[in-house]
Amino acid sequence: MSRSKLRRLVSACLLLASVVVAVRAAVAPIEPAQPPQTSAMQVVDVQDGDTISVRINGQVEKVRLIGVDTPETKDPRKPVQCFGQEASEWTKRALEGRQVRLESDPSQGARDKYDRLLAYVWRDDGMFINRSLIEEGYGHEYTYASQPYKYQQEFQRAELAAESARRGLWADDTCAGDTKKPA
Repeated sequence: MSRSKLRRLVSACLLLASVVVAVRAAVAPIEPAQPPQTSAMQVVDVQDGDTISVRINGQVEKVRLIGVDTPETKDPRKPVQCFGQEASEWTKRALEGRQVRLESDPSQGARDKYDRLLAYVWRDDGMFINRSLIEEGYGHEYTYASQPYKYQQEFQRAELAAESARRGLWADDTCAGDTKKPA
């Protein structure tokens, strides 16, 4: 078999495999996410698209959203990434001055290496912020250290939908999905 035929065969197999994965993710039944029955907390600050501060029992705690990664805006080791400012602004508009409910996930631990609480964030009106960031194209689904989490399939579907619709960071006139490049 010639090299070019072998390349075409490998490319066709890879394409078929990616289609199978996408179809399986799109048709697998997922229980709709429901807000937790926890106490509401005041949002104090929005650091960037995927990190906020809330007041818990009189203390201000930084919270890192589970399952979503938005382009960097504040990492001193990196330039501001493509669509990072837009993601931060979206989260500010969605959460500043609002009450939220936090949901933990035992599969992810309580805190990350920067001592931020890890949580799913639900706005006072029921909006699921983690998923909404991905659905609207402001962030990628993010699986930390290959550790599955509660809403992983739901978030992966949301990313596929945003990418297919070319929303936000997936648009050709923004990043076309490559948020690693500078803004």
